[in-house]
Amino acid sequence: MIEYLAEFIGTMILIVFGNGVVANVLLTNTKGEKSGWIVITAGWAMGVFVAVLAIGDISGGHINPAVTLGLATAGLFEWSKVVPFVVSQILGAMTGEYLVYLFYFNHFKATENPDLKMACFCTSPNIRSYWNNFLSETIGTFILIFAVLSIHLPILEIAGIKEAKVGLGSLEALPVGLLVFGIGLSLGGTTGYAINPARDLGPRLVHASLRMKNKRDSDWSYSWVPVLGPFAGTMIAVGLYYLINGLS
Repeated sequence: MIEYLAEFIGTMILIVFGNGVVANVLLTNTKGEKSGWIVITAGWAMGVFVAVLAIGDISGGHINPAVTLGLATAGLFEWSKVVPFVVSQILGAMTGEYLVYLFYFNHFKATENPDLKMACFCTSPNIRSYWNNFLSETIGTFILIFAVLSIHLPILEIAGIKEAKVGLGSLEALPVGLLVFGIGLSLGGTTGYAINPARDLGPRLVHASLRMKNKRDSDWSYSWVPVLGPFAGTMIAVGLYYLINGLS
């Protein structure tokens, strides 16, 4: 049970940082208004870093259904926990988004552009081409999952002391945060790089549920892309990971 709570809290932290920085950059009369894409990618990377830092020792810090599915498929996570983890992640994402909305409530009211408002909740493509958008999410998530499976952190074994190993401790979250930062800088320009079904679906559900001035539709016709694209990328990453390790 504690693992599910940890995933809930971790995903909530991710969304507070991630969509919090989006709101700070896009909404009217914020301190960070129009500060740019690099700030947004850095905010999401910090969200991943802090979330994994906070809960990594409890649940593994998945905070992403694609990561949970990938680890389970790779035999590194129990299948019986997959559904509870995913549900916890989606609920955490929804809670985090409600917090972002409450925090920036006056700025949402002051913002007239409905597209900018929705961007503070969920992703959308700059050029709508479902096949290309799906491919973007697949490739981005493939890189995320393949790297997560392949990262080997340094450990110092102390001779003469039984089971004594010294690693990076909580700083093991840092490589994943840097990985998300790099993906955002390089591959975020097409769809906004959801690479996480909970990150998009949870806040999109919140957007649909809220009554806001100058609110647009929640673009459900696109919503399958940031859900199925990451799962496709995950399956390819796991398959290639096992192929490479099987041949080595």
